[in-house]
Amino acid sequence: MAKRQTTSNTKSFSATAGAILLSAGMLFLLSSVDELAAQVSNGFNSSAGLLDTVLAFGLAGLRAVQTYFFDQASFQAGLHLVLLSFWPLILIISGAVLLQGAFKGRISARNFTEGPSESEIAHE
Repeated sequence: MAKRQTTSNTKSFSATAGAILLSAGMLFLLSSVDELAAQVSNGFNSSAGLLDTVLAFGLAGLRAVQTYFFDQASFQAGLHLVLLSFWPLILIISGAVLLQGAFKGRISARNFTEGPSESEIAHE
């Protein structure tokens, strides 16, 4: 009985921790995306026009390729900064893994291939 309660407490803690990590990661990621969208929309709304913005993105891409071939240290430092900006994804992934582990027993206990049981029908 004590083992069953400990397993239940562990699943409850995993579910709570997973939900907190997942929601915090989504909050941080979406706030970063919101700032990025505001910056990009300001670039598209500028008086320069859409063509100039597309050309600026193209030139930035060419600069990245040039840096990759001729200055590996700067390219790796820039790539490191870009990857660091995705740190909320680590929170989201770890939260999803914890939630999956917490709900695995509940989902596998219920057989979805069969229809509802007689007790579920009686409760409706």
